[in-house]
Amino acid sequence: MKTRAAVLWGTNQQWQVEEIDIDPPRVGEVLVEWKVAGLCHSDEHMVTGDMVPAPEMLAMMGIDSIFPLIGGHEGAGVVLEVGAGVTSLAAGDHVSASFVPACGRCRYCCSGRQNLCDATAGTLGGGMITDGTHRHFVRGEPVGLMAKIGTFSNHACVSENSLIKVDDDLPLDCVALVSCGVATGWGSATNRAAVAVGDTVVVVGIGGIGINAVQGAKMAGAKHVIAIDPIEFKREKAMEFGATHTFASMEDAIFAIAGLTNGQMADKVIMTPSVLHGDLMGLALSMTGKGGTCVVTAIAPMTQSQAAVNLFELAMWNKEIKGTIFGSLNPRVDIPKLLGLYREGQLKLDELITKRYTLDQINDGYEAMRNGENIRGVIVY
Repeated sequence: MKTRAAVLWGTNQQWQVEEIDIDPPRVGEVLVEWKVAGLCHSDEHMVTGDMVPAPEMLAMMGIDSIFPLIGGHEGAGVVLEVGAGVTSLAAGDHVSASFVPACGRCRYCCSGRQNLCDATAGTLGGGMITDGTHRHFVRGEPVGLMAKIGTFSNHACVSENSLIKVDDDLPLDCVALVSCGVATGWGSATNRAAVAVGDTVVVVGIGGIGINAVQGAKMAGAKHVIAIDPIEFKREKAMEFGATHTFASMEDAIFAIAGLTNGQMADKVIMTPSVLHGDLMGLALSMTGKGGTCVVTAIAPMTQSQAAVNLFELAMWNKEIKGTIFGSLNPRVDIPKLLGLYREGQLKLDELITKRYTLDQINDGYEAMRNGENIRGVIVY
């Protein structure tokens, strides 16, 4: 079939809306009509090159380049057709994307860590994660999909393992948000940081992920939720989602945190800036108190190999640094759970959407993100 998609042909380029061809789904695959796609910063990292593997890594993966690439890994849609062997989905089902596939069989899935599923190893490689061959073509050549989902295409052929059935009556724009930004931010606070009642929590960077770390910390019962972002609009939004205090920078916040906590500093610090560079970790650990936890959620450039960490304080103050992907949640369990919290009025989703765009306006949406004008923009097909 033919459809339209936003394609990235290389780093530091704009998205180009192209007509593409899609082959029918094969074993274990599903043809999806995407209805909504979130404009997440992770796709911007492909534009800037922060998430583009180095040539030596590409060689190990057996590919020359990840470009051209259909973007989009946050989304929701409707199943049009299923391939042989698909058992969990049928035509007409409403689905959430899952940028971390869950095979259900590897050691990580079987031990409750679906966010670390072995199938994610193929998401930056060429072809489908099912068999390595291609279903999507642009200008006569194969084209890859971001996280093997490609929600910046009106239609896509996707592995069954990358889709989660959701209730048909849920708004698909809300379903799209839960597939990445909401789950990652909320889980960073409630799960990976394990925010407890009475904690002091600092969230650095209030975008689509950070705002949900704020929301998660508030829901977990934190006493102080301190949101840090240089943009006033984002600080104001953070207050609407549960922040008790806001600051424009970590430098501005650090002495205030000391005053709020009688010098004990934060129990939990969650790092969600647009790009995480190693020098930011020095202040992050300075804001983290004795026995505290600093959760690194934001993406750093793949080549970033050094960070400012006071190793004496790390040991002597019994601090810890944790990484997380998808908020260390399990997609098949936690996406429906979060949507259930939304249905019951306990989780804010509609309020996250700042502006809706058409596919042809994708570059406008990302320009607004760079300028700090959106908490989350979405493409509606």
